[in-house]
Amino acid sequence: MKKYIGEMGLLVTAIIWGSGFVMSATALGHYSPYQILAVRFTIGAVLLGLIFYKRLRQVDKSVLWKGALLGLLLYTAFALQTVGLQFTTPSKNAFLTGVNVVIVPFIAFIIYKRKLDTFELFGAVLALVGVAVLSLQWSSSVNVGDILTVGCAVMFAFHIFYTAKFVRTEDAVLLTLLQMAVAAVVSCMAVILLGETSFSMDPTGISSLLYLAVFSTTIAFLMQTVGQKYVSETKAAIILSTESVWGMAFSVALAYEVLTFRMFLGALLIFTAIILSETKPQLFKKRSLQQVKERKV
Repeated sequence: MKKYIGEMGLLVTAIIWGSGFVMSATALGHYSPYQILAVRFTIGAVLLGLIFYKRLRQVDKSVLWKGALLGLLLYTAFALQTVGLQFTTPSKNAFLTGVNVVIVPFIAFIIYKRKLDTFELFGAVLALVGVAVLSLQWSSSVNVGDILTVGCAVMFAFHIFYTAKFVRTEDAVLLTLLQMAVAAVVSCMAVILLGETSFSMDPTGISSLLYLAVFSTTIAFLMQTVGQKYVSETKAAIILSTESVWGMAFSVALAYEVLTFRMFLGALLIFTAIILSETKPQLFKKRSLQQVKERKV
């Protein structure tokens, strides 16, 4: 039951992130990308601190450095994605960011010598193909923006992997709070160093920024961290890859885009990847058990 609760939490996280695409586009009309990150993480840290301040009594060196590492990975990933988007197309940025779904299982294999799960690996590759079909307007040229976005994908992959690793032994809420606080400090320093301390007070910009801070940051990352306590890192990456599907769905629903066959096919591939990674091992095990019973008979 906990596994399914974790998967539902990750799916809701992906849906919230998908809805954030429209709000991000609105916010970017009023604020710089670095200002958005600073406000998102700062509000997230404050809200989590106000709600879960009693958990801070449990802080020790172990959870502190883990939360700090997750916060640095999180901010670095977003920063690379933001800067990369200035030099490459949005479609390539979305696709290359989605490469993290394939990187995650190889991190476990290379660093921790963990055996690759065939079904989850195939599901990860299928999910990546789905993201490509859904978002990619292909161009053969490679520029600095593409390289930075690949770096973003690597950072997100490490963030997903280490979240799954750390949450096994540490308090998920405390990990979320600490990583949000570290990301807030780093992002505020970046805004000050860049001289972007003047913020627009336009109601439309503020409302979109508040949505990103409360829902796409505070609630979503808390649900991601808690959800990964019960789900493998590769499966988590596959489920979170549906962010692009939900982003497309909200965009179509709000009449920003028109649904095309390519969009439908990409979404179908991603959901097929989830179903495959979720059910195929069980089907295989049942088949193996059936074969053993037949041999005994």
